[in-house]
Amino acid sequence: MVRLLIAASGTGGHLFPALALAECLPNYHIEWLGVHDRLEQTLVGTHYPLHIIDVEGFQSRNPIKILKVLFRLVKAVFQVKKLIKEHQINMVFTTGGYIAAPAILAARLSGIKAIIHESNFIPGKVTRLLSRVCDGVALGFEETAQYLPRAKTVWVSTPVRSQFYSPQPLDLPIPDNALLIVVVGGSQGAVSINNLVRQCAHSWLSEGAYIVHLTGTHDPDGSNLQHPHYFPVHFYDNMAGLLQRANLAVSRAGAGTLTELAITQTPAILIPYPFAAEDHQAYNAQIVEKAGAALVYRQEELTPEILENSVLKLLKDCEQLQKMANKAGTLAIFDSAQQLTKMIEQMLITNV
Repeated sequence: MVRLLIAASGTGGHLFPALALAECLPNYHIEWLGVHDRLEQTLVGTHYPLHIIDVEGFQSRNPIKILKVLFRLVKAVFQVKKLIKEHQINMVFTTGGYIAAPAILAARLSGIKAIIHESNFIPGKVTRLLSRVCDGVALGFEETAQYLPRAKTVWVSTPVRSQFYSPQPLDLPIPDNALLIVVVGGSQGAVSINNLVRQCAHSWLSEGAYIVHLTGTHDPDGSNLQHPHYFPVHFYDNMAGLLQRANLAVSRAGAGTLTELAITQTPAILIPYPFAAEDHQAYNAQIVEKAGAALVYRQEELTPEILENSVLKLLKDCEQLQKMANKAGTLAIFDSAQQLTKMIEQMLITNV
C-alpha cells in the first residue's frame, strides 16, 4: 500500500483540493499534516490521521520575529522528517502555503518525492521558492507555467470534491422557480462583502430573489438582517448543492471557489480579496471575466449602489445569466483529481 503524506492547511482553498484528491486514492494510506486552530481540525481530523506542527508564514519584517519563524521552520522540518520515517511515507503532496515548506524540505532530506499543487494564477512564495526542488508541480491555470520556468509543471486544473459532479439536494426552503443569489466570502467569510450585501439585500429581496449568505464566523453584524427569504449561515457543508441551485454568486476569487463555480456553471460577480498575496485573486478573477463568466469589481471601487444595480440588472436578464453560465462551463475540467492521481502514480513508478 502506498503511504502518502498530504500537507494542506488553513483555508478551503488549500484543503478542499487536497480532500478531493484523497477521495480518488481509496487504496492509499494517507497521513495529514496541519497546524493548530485551522480548518483542517474540523474537515480532516475525522477522516485521516492529523499531525500538527508549529509553523507560520514570514509575515513580519522584524528581524527577531523572522528568526523565531526560521527556528520553528527548521524544527518543523525535522518533525516531518521523523514522521516520514515512522510512517514509512512514500511521497509528499502539498497544496502550498507555509505548511508546504517543511513538508517539501523534509521529503528532500528523506529521499522521497514531493509534488506541489498551485491553484492560483500567480504562484505563492513557497511555490516559487521550492517548486524547482519538487518532482512535479501541478497547476490550476495553464498560464501559470510562465512564472515557474525551472519547475516540472503539469496543468491539471484544481480538483473539487466528488459531490460537485452529481446533483445534490438542497435542504433549504427555496421554491424551484425562485431566483437564488449565493454570497460566498471564502471559507472564512468576508466582512467587507457582508456589509455591502446587507446594504443591497432589501432591493434584491423586493424583486423576489432569495439569498443564501455565507457570512463566516467573524462577522459582528451577521444577525442584523432579518427576512424570510434571507438565510445567513456561518458555514454550509453542501456547497455543491447550493451552487448547483444558484442563479448568481457574489463571491471572492479564490481559485478553489472559481473552479467550483465553473463546474456548477454558476454566473458570478467577483470581488477579489484586495490583501491577497501579490493580488493573486485579481489575476484569478481576470481569467473568469475574460471568458465571459463573471463581472469583476475591485473592492476599493465597489459601492453599494454599483453592486445593487449590477445584481438587479443580471436578475432581470435571464438570457445574459444563461450566457454567463455557459461560459463558466467552458472553464471546467471535470477529471482534474483523476489527472492529479495519474501524475502521482507516474511519479511513484519512475525515477525521473
